[in-house]
Amino acid sequence: MEEKHVISALAALAQPNRLQIFRLLVVAGPSGLLPGAIAEALGVPAATLSFHLKELLHAGLVSQERSGRNLIYRADFGRMNEVLAYLTENCCQGAPCADTPAACCQG
Repeated sequence: MEEKHVISALAALAQPNRLQIFRLLVVAGPSGLLPGAIAEALGVPAATLSFHLKELLHAGLVSQERSGRNLIYRADFGRMNEVLAYLTENCCQGAPCADTPAACCQG
């Protein structure tokens, strides 16, 4: 994964509402959620939600699918895993990591 894509993803998640939206979509899994369900769960106004979903879409962290008159949003687990892999690529100086990141990276 290119560094510019990682930076875009991390920048998108560096905002409380977007982080909450993304985490909610991760919990929802492959079935995803309708915008109304996201807005209700997080107490975010529709216009604000639309802006944040657009930012997450632009960063490639979520996908959008039209189903009739509805839009379904889903976390892009592939992109999420690419970001995590990029961040941990050189963990423990290339040696297999322990079960917990804290144990793996202690000095």
